[in-house]
Order: sequence, then C-alpha cells, then structure tokens
Amino acid sequence: MRDLAQVHVIGAGLAGLAAALDLAGRPDLHVTLHEATANAGGLCRSYHDARLDRVIDTGNHLMLSANQAVLDHAARIGAAERLTLAEPLFPFHDLASATSWQLRVPDHPLGALRPGTRPPGTRLSDLADLPRLLTAGADQTVAQVIRRRGALWRSFWEPMTIGVLNCPPEQASARLLRDTLKLTFLKGAAACRPVFAPAGLGPALVDPAVAQLRARGAALHFRHPLTALEQADGRATALCFSDGARIALGPRDHVILALPPQAQKALLPQARTPAPGMAILNAHFRVEPTLAAAQPPLLGLLGGAAQWIFRRDDVLSVTISAAEASPLDPLPPGQALERIWTEVAQAAGAPAARPLASRLIRMRQATFDQSPQEVRQRPGAQGPLANLLLAGAQQATGLPCTLESALVSGRAAAALIPQP
Repeated sequence: MRDLAQVHVIGAGLAGLAAALDLAGRPDLHVTLHEATANAGGLCRSYHDARLDRVIDTGNHLMLSANQAVLDHAARIGAAERLTLAEPLFPFHDLASATSWQLRVPDHPLGALRPGTRPPGTRLSDLADLPRLLTAGADQTVAQVIRRRGALWRSFWEPMTIGVLNCPPEQASARLLRDTLKLTFLKGAAACRPVFAPAGLGPALVDPAVAQLRARGAALHFRHPLTALEQADGRATALCFSDGARIALGPRDHVILALPPQAQKALLPQARTPAPGMAILNAHFRVEPTLAAAQPPLLGLLGGAAQWIFRRDDVLSVTISAAEASPLDPLPPGQALERIWTEVAQAAGAPAARPLASRLIRMRQATFDQSPQEVRQRPGAQGPLANLLLAGAQQATGLPCTLESALVSGRAAAALIPQP
C-alpha cells in the first residue's frame, strides 16, 4: 500500500476513532490505528467487572442534547438508537436538609426568571452574577466572577463548576464555564436533555466505530504503544513501538497523536500541553433490583461528598469530581465506599439497605487542569511538525474536557490531512 499516503492515528480513544473514521475509506489514504492497551475507547470504555458481575463504564459522563458531536458520532456509526434522550429535568437531593427537588430547564433562558425554574431558596437577585460570568476575562476564575455565596452558589454554581470542569471554583476558568453554559443552559430546554447509553458507552460510541473502521479497510493494532517519534527537518520521520517495530514515514505520510496530555508531552516535549488535572472517583454499587428501579436515571447530590448518581439496570454509579478536594481523598477504598454508600442510601430513601457488591475506581489525572493558566496552554490541531497533527479533549476546541471535545478535536485533526 505504499502507493497510498499513510496516516497513523496513535490512540483509539474517541478522538482517535473520530479522526480515523473521517479518513478511512478515502481512496488516496490508508489508515492505521495504534492503541497501547487491549481495547479502544480510552476513558469511554465499557467492560465486565467481575466483582459486580455487570458491565460498567470506566467513568460516568453526563451528556446533553447540546453535545451535537456525540449525537453525530453515534448516528454515523449506526448506533443512534443506542442513545436515549430524556426530558430536561434534573432531580436533586440535599443530604444536609434531607429534601428533594427538581430543576426543570425552561424553554428559553428568560424562563429562569420564574421561581419554579430555579433551585429552592434562590432569589432573582442571585442571577446578577451572570453578566459578570458572560464578560469574564481570560485570567478570571469562577469564584472571582460569581461573588454571591448563597443558595444558588451551593446548589448550582459550585456543583456545576466541579462537575463540568473537574476543578474547584477557586481554580476553574470562568470563560470555560461561560462557554459551556452558552451551549447548554443559556439555550434552554432543547439543549439540556440528558443523553443516556442504556447498554453502556462502549456499545454506543466505541464498538460500532471499531467495526466500521475494520469494514472500511483500516488496520487496527492493539497492545501497540508508541515509544518514540523520530524527527528531522521539522517533520516526523519514523514511529518506534514497544515491540521493536519501526515504521518509516514517507513524504506524504501523516501522524495524528490522539493521546492524553501527559502521553503527548512524553513523545513531543516541544509541544504546548496543559498540565494534568485532578482525579475523579467512580463508585459502583450493585443493589437489589427493586431499589434500583425506584431511582431516577440521574440524581444530583448536595451537602455530601458524592455529586451525581447514575442508574443503569441494578447498578448505581456515583461520581466524585475534583477528588483531591474531597474529604474522601485520604480514605482507603473500603472506608470511601462505606461513606459514599451511606449518602446513596440516604438519597434513595433506604438508609438500612446494603449493596450486593461494590467497586471504587480512581481515574487519576482524569482531565487536564482547567484553570485559566492551563486553558491558555491548549494547543491547536496542527502539531509542531509539518506532518504531525494533535487530537484529544485537551486540544483548543473551546469546550471543557469532555467526550464532545474529544470528538470535535479528532475531526478537526482529520480535516487538516491534505486532499489529493
């Protein structure tokens, strides 16, 4: 196939899959996808957990109908029916006051002027912080522009910041939160319908993509980590892999590095890359089916360590973002699981219930550091070498570190491969 230009995509997370899908099948290219692990998907993978005896996702991801890249990706791999859209309604439980309430996103942002569309205890004057957020400077944090520390801070601004940016408001970029709100809540209900993958993120977003790549003639190599990138005269000249393989690159060949920030930096020290961010804890509990059935598919928690509960079949999965800032961080796994379960059981209205099985997963450096200083370090799709492109949720997409950003970045990198 040396008569065809070669494109080597390094990394089979969503960014790499998106790039490879755009390029595979082009008559002038041959696409090879290299993945260091045994499976595609990266942080969007599903697997069977032996302790739970259930298929779970490596991490919980809150997707909304505003995530057009996610919806487009599912459609083009023939998996649109594996995603379901719910009503723009977000139930919450306040562990401190033992009260429950629902946030219904209004059809139009001005609908937030009505009391029933805001968290309880909030006042219209609390929205006065919004103009400061919309005009935030590049160096400002969320805490600097949202000055009120009342009910809206506790029930919306703080959990929204931690959940979206995996970073406390005192460190998180105000502009990045602003841009997220512009795509979601400030567009109203149509952009805020939760999107669920009932069978898992892998079957919805990853497995069909891998099948399509194979059908289009792309070559896929798993357990094939790239260890070195040879360079000369401003170009990538060869790829070196852990098994000793060395692939020389021709004058028409390209490489797309679709790797996490720290892996990109190791291979490409001269590249601008944001620093790693905080960890995310995910606790998974298999419970009695009747208890699971009584829970909503998504529940926000306030007043405790846990932040979101996702329900899929008889498994309740809990997310704790910015884990280093959580009281759970210093606890050993067994104690952390016990504390998280206490909060889950209280929110479920079954304080005496016990899980049938549990699992705690710590995703270290789950995102890049989304502070104002590190957001400025996000690189574009064009790498520092002429035939090298960059993809990943950390690229300068204008989005936080999400599945949406990963997909957008992959397609942006693919679009820079020259047409014949």
